[in-house]
Amino acid sequence: MRAAYPGEVLPNGLGDDTLRSNGGAGRHRIHTPSGDRGRALRIGRVLVAAAAVASIAVSGTGFVVYREATTGLTTSDALDGIANNDPNGNGRDTNILLIGLDSRKDMDGNDLPAEFVTDALHAGDSDVGGYNTNTLLLVHLPADGGRATALSIPRDDYVDVPGYGKRKIKEAYGLAKADADTQLLDEGVSDPAERERRAREAGRRSTLTAVRELLDVPIDHFAEVNLLGFYDVAEAVGPIQVCLNNPVHDDYSGANFPAGAQELSASQALSFVRQRHGLDNGDLDRTKRQQAFVAGVMAKLSSSGVLANIGELRALIAGTKNDIVIDASLDPVTLAEQAGAVMHGDIDFYTLPITGYETIDGQDVNLVDVGAIRAEAARLIGNAQPTASSTSASSSTASTTPSPAPTTATAPSATGTSGPAQDPPATPDEGVHSDGGIPCVD
Repeated sequence: MRAAYPGEVLPNGLGDDTLRSNGGAGRHRIHTPSGDRGRALRIGRVLVAAAAVASIAVSGTGFVVYREATTGLTTSDALDGIANNDPNGNGRDTNILLIGLDSRKDMDGNDLPAEFVTDALHAGDSDVGGYNTNTLLLVHLPADGGRATALSIPRDDYVDVPGYGKRKIKEAYGLAKADADTQLLDEGVSDPAERERRAREAGRRSTLTAVRELLDVPIDHFAEVNLLGFYDVAEAVGPIQVCLNNPVHDDYSGANFPAGAQELSASQALSFVRQRHGLDNGDLDRTKRQQAFVAGVMAKLSSSGVLANIGELRALIAGTKNDIVIDASLDPVTLAEQAGAVMHGDIDFYTLPITGYETIDGQDVNLVDVGAIRAEAARLIGNAQPTASSTSASSSTASTTPSPAPTTATAPSATGTSGPAQDPPATPDEGVHSDGGIPCVD
């Protein structure tokens, strides 16, 4: 794992150093008559002590850990100005988009060490993957701290990407990032690291906009992690327990695991979530691997007691925060208070439905019914009831009891397609459900 320097401050997405503080609040003096000064000081000390105890009780970590968690984090303003993203539209509930970036570069755009990428990550080289978002997971946290719901958006879903027309949703980031980089260069921004940081902001905003428009739900916060960040999280938390229904062997990802429950190192965990070759449903099965990994991380955090151990929590924070980007308004302590169920592993994962596969302009894509996706998102994380058409088109249900396999559907035709249409999975996605345990996946 890459070492973190004590007190290291990383630049944010706009090229400025970000230090999270108390908003500039200063000390408040209490003016009392001289005869009452001693009693006032004693009362003041009691109030200060009570406030400190309350702070520790609420956060579970204390002020020192809070400062360590927030100082040096790379933050982003990409959520600002997203069209139709009403911050009050979600009530007191919270939606957080987790973005997994398939990039072999660091925050400044430098290539990761070739031997590390090849040997530890089993991820080719820095020219592979570009800036695709291979993981898009919307986590819904109820305001009462109850059971959470997570919606996975398959990376090859063929959707409207604002400014680029119909594209795979995973391309929203890279397209906008590349165009922004060219524009910044034309404007005379010659420093590659600064261009990288600012261009990535455009990529994030494009991805957030595409997801917001697709699901028609507000996004309150987001977090982004690249391959190195994923590795560091797995290294800091690990080993991670997962469970496979069948043994697998895949030379492409390096996944070579027996069936059953097992613990994975950071390198093995990355192979586990990246495998798609040799799986019946390819990327859709890989999405379930990603969901199972998140469940494994939550189970490990809960069972290890790291969240209640300040020393271990500080080490976890130090080992992961340098490779993670969060939106500037996200308060980790407030989030921890609301995410109680997630921290105990109580979360249901669903993969949003597709209607079929197609080859468009030489690329394999997932065809989707946007109305069905929105209805499914509303059913799972909102108060709206699904329509009859969306129910039949949905590929996920809230029940853990297997449903009868529906009649295999034929993918609808699309303009500009070539090659025969394939069929979507014949059985509905029942979701990956976790109650603090380890769900088994294919």
